[in-house]
Amino acid sequence: MGPGEMSALPENMLITRMRAKHLDRMAELEKLCFGVPWTRAMLKSELKNPLARYFVMEENGVCVGYAGMQCVLDEGYITNIAADPTRRRVGIGRALLGTLVEYAKRQELSFLTLEVRRSNLAAQALYAGAGFATAGVRPGYYRSPDEDALLMTLTL
Repeated sequence: MGPGEMSALPENMLITRMRAKHLDRMAELEKLCFGVPWTRAMLKSELKNPLARYFVMEENGVCVGYAGMQCVLDEGYITNIAADPTRRRVGIGRALLGTLVEYAKRQELSFLTLEVRRSNLAAQALYAGAGFATAGVRPGYYRSPDEDALLMTLTL
């Protein structure tokens, strides 16, 4: 089974495009998942950004994860992937990442790229499993705590 295939997810889970109704929960997930979270206002601005594409995983109608990217010309830049910490290890991140990859392929993007904390081995394994390879390091990229980022890229 490839990334994003929904058969591994419970039937009560659905991936949909981000809408205004998801913003409050997405802002909560940001606070739970990241040391320097995006604000609700930042997430809301992505709804009007013509370059942004965001997808939400709903479980029984409740947002349990989301993923977003910016599409610039034929390039894709993944900005966020977040899953409710109490719902991890059930395939939410893998399915959302797969949705971004499939969207990128449909849009005929040349590549997808992202930054990931050097210490976040679980996320690195997720990305490597989807075909991403380490392409470089961004020293001191992250704050709270300060840490380097690995740049990972998938050529499409």
